[in-house]
Amino acid sequence: MKPIIVTGTDTDIGKTVFAAALTGALGAAYWKPVQSGLAEGEDADTVKRLTGITPLPSAYRLVTPCSPHRAAEIDGIDIDEAALVLPKVDGPLVVEGAGGVLVPVRRDLLFADLFARWAAPVVLVARTQLGTINHSLLSIEALRSRGVPILGMAFVGPSEEDSEATIAEIGRVKRLGRLPMLGPLTPESLAQAFTDHFDPADFA
Repeated sequence: MKPIIVTGTDTDIGKTVFAAALTGALGAAYWKPVQSGLAEGEDADTVKRLTGITPLPSAYRLVTPCSPHRAAEIDGIDIDEAALVLPKVDGPLVVEGAGGVLVPVRRDLLFADLFARWAAPVVLVARTQLGTINHSLLSIEALRSRGVPILGMAFVGPSEEDSEATIAEIGRVKRLGRLPMLGPLTPESLAQAFTDHFDPADFA
């Protein structure tokens, strides 16, 4: 099974929660190659809390809460892409990017460029709020222009049937499912929501 890359159309859209749900459903290893904003907490901690799975160590852990390229500059760290090779694991691997597909890792390297080098299928996570059609279709174009294989779209938020269907139709991508907003967000509620709204076979 190839690794699965989880990326998003923007930041703070529920990408990490979806990545946790997918990690738990597949019994996968989880890797966040570059984590910025350590003072605000790490996505790996969220995944561990929601799945009980201990994530693989990030290649870079940056203090400043901003785009990785700038956080690294502020922190005085040079990001070497040689450290950003997909780890070898026994079984499935879920890899989570930072923010959207065109977020810079360095000033000369975008996450979409990394995804192309990894040649692993991508799940594009999008919120269902106003603006998601534009953001999603732009992200799909950015991935396709680099030859990145797109496994499909995963939506997060209240149901917006027409928007979700429109993105899948115009973008020519599979509509994998939608995670509703969960309160409280617990390992049990997340696992049940994934079971109710996604087919694990789509990720196999």
